[in-house]
Amino acid sequence: MARLSAPGNERAIFFDQVALRTPDGRPILENIQLEIPRGTVTALLGRSGSGKTTLLRMVNRMAEPTSGQVIVGGRATTAWDPIALRRSIGYVIQETGLFPHFDVERNMGMVPEVAGRPKPEIAARVRQLFTLVGLEQELFGHRMPYQLSGGQRQRVGLARALAAEPEVLLMDEPFGALDPLSRAEMQDMLRDLLGRLHKTVLLVTHDLDEALYLASRIVFLEAGKIVAVLPAEEVLRSKIPAVESYVRAVRRGEPRTAKDSSASPALPESR
Repeated sequence: MARLSAPGNERAIFFDQVALRTPDGRPILENIQLEIPRGTVTALLGRSGSGKTTLLRMVNRMAEPTSGQVIVGGRATTAWDPIALRRSIGYVIQETGLFPHFDVERNMGMVPEVAGRPKPEIAARVRQLFTLVGLEQELFGHRMPYQLSGGQRQRVGLARALAAEPEVLLMDEPFGALDPLSRAEMQDMLRDLLGRLHKTVLLVTHDLDEALYLASRIVFLEAGKIVAVLPAEEVLRSKIPAVESYVRAVRRGEPRTAKDSSASPALPESR
């Protein structure tokens, strides 16, 4: 399948014929050829087990291909020191992964602290991060993670991922554990933030509406293979069978049209 490219837009990530097989030969990913242009938001969609998270984790070498290569910032990931690579990439997961015994300020400043940055520099960056994710430092700075709501924890997790000003941000179902209203608030905040920061984002989600709202491109995976790469605005009218099936599956609760209703058998009148 031809990959979608953005002319004149330098790629930040490139999956070059990437495949992954288990030791007994079972395929997890097969012949993934995909460019992620710099400064874009790309969503990975597909059912559980389709390979979305595995593909995402190959960017920071938390998973390694058995063939092919992943290029990040113009270099194969195998040419990077794994620790240096992971510190250069922001990573946000569903449960945030906050250190439970550190307060919010310490959690936000952990990445530059581990990198050995001076304390005044870390403090200044933490102040910026509170503003970026819409939290009041005076109110939340010394709270522990268990004293935060789910949405507040996700804001802290996002701040920590942005602390070292990475060019690439990996997000694996970041809002999957939130209630619908908190999830919508986080999506609004993230879309506004990404519009200002121009990061390259690879987002794994099962939520089609979230993907359409946040991403400019959507990649559909099925059984470890890419079955479609589409601009977000083309997804709902796509005639690709796998895409049509996904759209129907996640939009079953929408009101049926008059045409749909007329096709249903009429119920007998009550007597």
